[in-house]
Amino acid sequence: MIRERIGAIRAGLVPGVRLVCVSKYHPVEAVQEAYQAGERDFAESRVQELLQKQAALPKDIRWHFIGHLQTNKVRAIVPFVSLIQSVDSVRLLETIEKECARIDRTLDVLLEVHVAQEESKSGFLPSEIAPLLQTDLREQYPHVRFRGIMGMATNTDDEAEIRRCFRQLAEIFEGHKGAADWDTLSMGMSEDYEIAIACGANMVRIGSTIFSHFVR
Repeated sequence: MIRERIGAIRAGLVPGVRLVCVSKYHPVEAVQEAYQAGERDFAESRVQELLQKQAALPKDIRWHFIGHLQTNKVRAIVPFVSLIQSVDSVRLLETIEKECARIDRTLDVLLEVHVAQEESKSGFLPSEIAPLLQTDLREQYPHVRFRGIMGMATNTDDEAEIRRCFRQLAEIFEGHKGAADWDTLSMGMSEDYEIAIACGANMVRIGSTIFSHFVR
């Protein structure tokens, strides 16, 4: 079933769009099935669950962290995580830099940008991105590679509002595309990834459409 669902999703993706399977809350067996279907990019939102799955699953999986990351949990994941998509503060950036320097590793990150209407969602405000990127990031964070931005649309059935969110994220991304290594716009989940792709996403994060029958 998972193989068929992944096949259907991939058949609808335009070339150049990267699929990240959101495996949070789903068991190791479900991830293994998606892995056997050819997937290698998986995303988790809780550090403890990520650590358990990383220990139990094949080592060539590219793990993405997409949840709110507490600074005291950074050390646990920087040795192996492929991409932290949810960098939402300068304090977190500083901690990632410190922990990566400690093990002499350069880590890819996305800046999470808050454009949704809900206050519960985290991230940098759009007005904060330009000043941050205008600093000398290579000098300030030599062990952090800034690959782009991640964001979520407002949780609503109003397609116009969803498009507004995604277009705003795309404008921010395009406005800084000249930066070195800046190549990833991660937006769109199971409910709205097709709209996100139409608005310019080149990475989508899909969970329930793939794993729904494995919900605990």
